[in-house]
Amino acid sequence: MARRPRVLWLQGVTCNGDSHSFLNASEMPQILEKFHFVYHPLFETGYTLESIAKEYFDIDILVIEGGLLKKGFKRAGVESFELIERYASIAKQIVCAGNCASFGGISRKMDRNVTGAAFCEQEPTGLLASYSSKIINLPGCPIHPQWLVYALEMNRHGQTIELDEFRRPVELYGYTVHEGCTRNEYFEWKIDAKGFGVREGCLFYEHGCQGPFTHGSCNKILWGGVSSKTRAGMPCIGCTEPGFPSTNLFETKTLMSIPAKMPLGVPKRAYLTMTGIAKAFKIERLEKKKF
Repeated sequence: MARRPRVLWLQGVTCNGDSHSFLNASEMPQILEKFHFVYHPLFETGYTLESIAKEYFDIDILVIEGGLLKKGFKRAGVESFELIERYASIAKQIVCAGNCASFGGISRKMDRNVTGAAFCEQEPTGLLASYSSKIINLPGCPIHPQWLVYALEMNRHGQTIELDEFRRPVELYGYTVHEGCTRNEYFEWKIDAKGFGVREGCLFYEHGCQGPFTHGSCNKILWGGVSSKTRAGMPCIGCTEPGFPSTNLFETKTLMSIPAKMPLGVPKRAYLTMTGIAKAFKIERLEKKKF
């Protein structure tokens, strides 16, 4: 029987959201059979965090959850960063679960000394930047469980993962949340939803949806195989991007009624032309629906 990859899950400054999200993976029973979890904060493993801190264990994959703070945040009686750095040097691959571990995220907004592993927001100056070559970032708030399953399985099969400039897998983050959104027709015809939680209408023009400039497969790999934020009537909040969270969520900043931020890859002139054409038509099938 082949040796199962040994996984160690360590936490920095975190709310536990990524750990909880991972437990929703549909393949969880199979994952527990295929991988040996030396330690995970939420389910029973063979070792305690105290024993992990006192000894040195051989591991294949280090999963980091939460932002990194060099001093002043202890777990099991030792500095959290000291423990994470120790195992970062041992692991063959480092997987950053969530935006805080990837870029600093919400944790950095609360304390500017917090960084991600390889990145500090957009800058490659994270506290573990020296280990960047073996880091894979899986940002999200929280992480999509299937994205982590993908990274683990690719490692188990020895397959190379193509990464973008922020070390995110291109397979998962190579397109925008806007792609695959069921509200795209409303976006094209500039018909906005008049509230949250409704089925019809676009959430970009009046509700600050970040989907057109956020990388992620939320609308292609659905949460629980069923839904996504935009399908449920909530705007995308851009949680896979280095600058997350932005200020004034759920608001669309405009300049003379034009969105201040253009969808990725769309020149402003092209956008204005498209908008002018769309406004010249009235689509009764869409306009007549009650939002």
